[in-house]
Amino acid sequence: MKRVRISDLHPGMKTAEDVFSYNNQMIVPKGSVLDDKMITRLEFYSVLAVRIADEEDAEFDVAGAPEAGSNEDTAYSVKVKNSKQFKKFEQSFLENTESFKTKLRGIAESGGEIDSREMIDSITGLIAEDMTGLSVFDMLHNMRQYDDLTYVHSMNVALICNVFGKWLGMSEGDIDIITLGGLLHDIGKLKIPDNIIRKPDKLSPAEYNIIKTHPLQGYNILKDKNIDDNVKQCALMHHERCDGSGYPLGLSADKINQYAKIVSIADVYDAMTAARVYRGPLCPFKVIGIFESEGLQKYDGHYILTFLEHIATTYMNNRVRLNNGMEGDVIFMNRNQYSRPMLQCGDKFIDLSREPELYIETFV
Repeated sequence: MKRVRISDLHPGMKTAEDVFSYNNQMIVPKGSVLDDKMITRLEFYSVLAVRIADEEDAEFDVAGAPEAGSNEDTAYSVKVKNSKQFKKFEQSFLENTESFKTKLRGIAESGGEIDSREMIDSITGLIAEDMTGLSVFDMLHNMRQYDDLTYVHSMNVALICNVFGKWLGMSEGDIDIITLGGLLHDIGKLKIPDNIIRKPDKLSPAEYNIIKTHPLQGYNILKDKNIDDNVKQCALMHHERCDGSGYPLGLSADKINQYAKIVSIADVYDAMTAARVYRGPLCPFKVIGIFESEGLQKYDGHYILTFLEHIATTYMNNRVRLNNGMEGDVIFMNRNQYSRPMLQCGDKFIDLSREPELYIETFV
């Protein structure tokens, strides 16, 4: 058996251990044959890696793993990637990522100062005047080949927070705070020893505890910097959960910084929609479904419902494919289940809230 990072898991692999969340909640039992939903659930609970039975890996390889993104390289994705808007965004994003790496390392390793305005402008400058919320999320969903542990993820979270703040009707000043909070939320990971982050074997309890210190490490890096205190709290509290199941402090809803509550949603959404070795970016409706089934107690009700509603409605009128192969257009959102809208498939109407065996597989 070997330890496999979440990003490298395949459906069909079998777990060689019980997998628990950071607060010891069973997520996936030993001997489970993983499917896409289970892998996404592991991502939802911020699990870094699991032990996998070697014989299952070999069996899966013989069957033939699909190439990265091959089953999600839809006409919709191709259309986005071929657009002038995406190509311009991609070039600017990668240029900003290299600059961001240098700045973040300077802050974390050398105590460099933070130019808040410059860092915020580097993010807002990526959002063209004609970009809608849909456009921004389409850009991010198709940039997943550039995903990494800290830098690209942090830029993604900052962009999501910027759009999210607008959905919440925040002032420009508050949107700047939440954007910078997203950009710096994971800076503490640069203080975690690389041999722990990339350890090929099972982490010991002590090593897991070290990883769980990255929010406090991030706060300590930022605490004396001349930036808004809410940005510092985002670094400290972005893994806290309203039901008290988070870390490092196990805070409940009323004790968690409001900006950190927003960053925590953007953080998990970005991780869950990342491309994996066996598929492209996960369909947002699948992610919405995970939040609806497991996240409503963990996240601030107003924030999470606003986020899910806007994510869902940005894809109104888009064409989708169901798990049974049928295709149709999203024509109506069910406010009690945003992950299960009503579709028009030719002259037939399908209300997914009344069809539990059906779900949206991908965009077409």
